[in-house]
Amino acid sequence: MPRFRKSQSLREFQVFVKDVYGLPNDRSYSLGNLLTQQQRFSMRALKGIRKKDRKKIKLNLLISFSWFMSIANRLHIDVEDCVWKRFPMLCSYCAGKPCRCKKIKPPKRQKVRIDNALRPHALSEFQEMFRLIYPAKSRTLADAGVHLAEEMGEVAEAIHHYYGQHLHRQFNDIQCEIADFISCAFGVANSAKIDVAEELGKMFSRNCHVCHDAPCTCNFSSITKIKT
Repeated sequence: MPRFRKSQSLREFQVFVKDVYGLPNDRSYSLGNLLTQQQRFSMRALKGIRKKDRKKIKLNLLISFSWFMSIANRLHIDVEDCVWKRFPMLCSYCAGKPCRCKKIKPPKRQKVRIDNALRPHALSEFQEMFRLIYPAKSRTLADAGVHLAEEMGEVAEAIHHYYGQHLHRQFNDIQCEIADFISCAFGVANSAKIDVAEELGKMFSRNCHVCHDAPCTCNFSSITKIKT
């Protein structure tokens, strides 16, 4: 029985999503549909921020996170590799830890040196890495939510650009934006004090968190009616 455990890695969660949702997603959802569902639950998480409803933030952020993995699976992108290349225990823009962008205002993106000895293994370790790079005390939860919304739009924009011309550099842009979105998802989680690995372990302890089947047997209509 497919399940995700809180001790597992970001890559293992992506594989779990593929095992449970890959077949129904391929049959029922275009890439545009997947983006719509991911954006739908991200916006509900943002609504939770506005309403100061931590339960709403948590549930919708986790569901959005799983849809996001489905997008990466459709594009055959290894999320964990993208995140590590973009954020090798350093801010992807100023190359600092913690981030110093607000203080030094770098005029352009700095080169980052990748030390693979520092690479996190478990999903929880990636969340901790982002806590160290972007401490929650350096921003409000609302600011973290705005940043998440920005990156959500940039992921969609990058995908639409790639499907317009199918250029290699455009595909690289998608990978960068995927890493940026993941960093912002962890940013919201850190600001809201949500342990992503632990909560995903609870949500996905038995296959799909709704129907509990693998592959998932939820139909398109039932998913569109989900209210959280």
